[in-house]
Amino acid sequence: MNAPVSLAPFPALSIYPDRFEAQGSFAEAQKAFLDPDPAEVSRLGVALRASNAGVVAHFYMDPELQGVLTRSDWPFIHISDSLMMADRAIEMAQAGAKVIIVLGVDFMSENVRAMLDASGFAHVPVYRVAAVPIGCSLAESAEAPAYAAYLRRASQTPRSLHVVYINTSLITKASAHAVVPTITCTSSNVIKTVLTAFAQVPEAHVWFGPDTYMGQNLETLFGSLPDLPDEVIAKLHPDHTRESIRALLPRFHYFQQGTCVVHHLFGAEVAERVRTEYQGAFVTAHLEVPGEMFAVALDAQRQGRGVVGSTSDILGFIAARVERQVAKREGTTLRFVLGTEAGMVTSIVERVRTTLSRARDAGGPEIVVQIVFPVASDAVAASPNAELGIVPGVAAGEGCSTAGGCATCPYMKMNSLDALLALLDRLPAPAGSLTPFEPRKYLEPVAGRTAAELGGEPILHMRALQQSGRLPPLLVDQVLGTARVRADTP
Repeated sequence: MNAPVSLAPFPALSIYPDRFEAQGSFAEAQKAFLDPDPAEVSRLGVALRASNAGVVAHFYMDPELQGVLTRSDWPFIHISDSLMMADRAIEMAQAGAKVIIVLGVDFMSENVRAMLDASGFAHVPVYRVAAVPIGCSLAESAEAPAYAAYLRRASQTPRSLHVVYINTSLITKASAHAVVPTITCTSSNVIKTVLTAFAQVPEAHVWFGPDTYMGQNLETLFGSLPDLPDEVIAKLHPDHTRESIRALLPRFHYFQQGTCVVHHLFGAEVAERVRTEYQGAFVTAHLEVPGEMFAVALDAQRQGRGVVGSTSDILGFIAARVERQVAKREGTTLRFVLGTEAGMVTSIVERVRTTLSRARDAGGPEIVVQIVFPVASDAVAASPNAELGIVPGVAAGEGCSTAGGCATCPYMKMNSLDALLALLDRLPAPAGSLTPFEPRKYLEPVAGRTAAELGGEPILHMRALQQSGRLPPLLVDQVLGTARVRADTP
């Protein structure tokens, strides 16, 4: 009988007030970029000032690029999840930025372009850093015939609302809104969006997509709520009780053929290793991970040692736990399993190291924060230009392995420091010379309007919900069938 194979521990990065310690080559590759070359930071700052450019970047950027951005003192730089990127771009334009550069995948630059246009800043150019498309496996799944069939089914069901994940193109949002009333959501606000729709529209059917794992996880979460007291449910949404949650469950639907390559391999094997080998750790998981990993993190959350949610939720949870430990004035090692894209570590390090340094300076005990990457320990690729000769992510699968989840997104990594600097060197640019770097304009007509205009409307509906806590009246009327999406819809 063969002995069981012993797998190496997951890679881990330990954060101290003044240094890092890495376990495994993947963590070593991350560590190499956390203290960037001051010359590179200065070079970027000079280029940004010369062009008066604003930069909005996603948490999943490559570690070299994030490290340099984080250390720059240029005020028009912001790193966040996709929810905040467009908001910060608008604020930068209001403060005088002459151009906005979006570091992310294409739907992010499209959203920034649409929101700047809607806010009166159509004259401010928006650029990507690649002349070729920067795709997204999840966004592309919403452009398949199967998703069109899913929306047709929704349109044939009375009182239907389509809640579309923001990780989709403007043409997806426009085409969907022309078929069934649509509102955009993010992983930060999807729970509130869905529960508000059910509370505000009697007998509503909510159709979520395209992320299958997030939909499945939402169904699991909603299905578990009737086991909780009404006062606990009210904290999640004040208009709901156990009875109302039970009633909505048959009317929540999700698309079953959409996945993100980054989160796809946080499956059963990874989840079991986390459950058995990291029992004392805090567990974090993005809402997009498969159900097995979601279940581990949800169980940890209910025990007070985990979180499921967006990238911002994960960052906030880790920061709060470290602050709590500092307040206790007890030395220890806090271990966090990072159940999302490894690019998050740069922002985690910046937040945590500041807290640890402050505690040390105040004479407090040593607290170490360890970030565990549930990926294969050798999930790196050779790179002659890197300091260590390696970078996070294997060449064929960007950190994906049956021994660990997907470490990094191959699409996000099309954004690099060299590409950003090369673009900045071309600014200001003659009209039309940077057209390949602009977001797609989507001028084709959909329901009598341009796809860009109609596709921006579900995003505006989301903004209205964020501001008022309610679905906008026009959207409610569309769901109830008393209004429709028309060419002259304001």
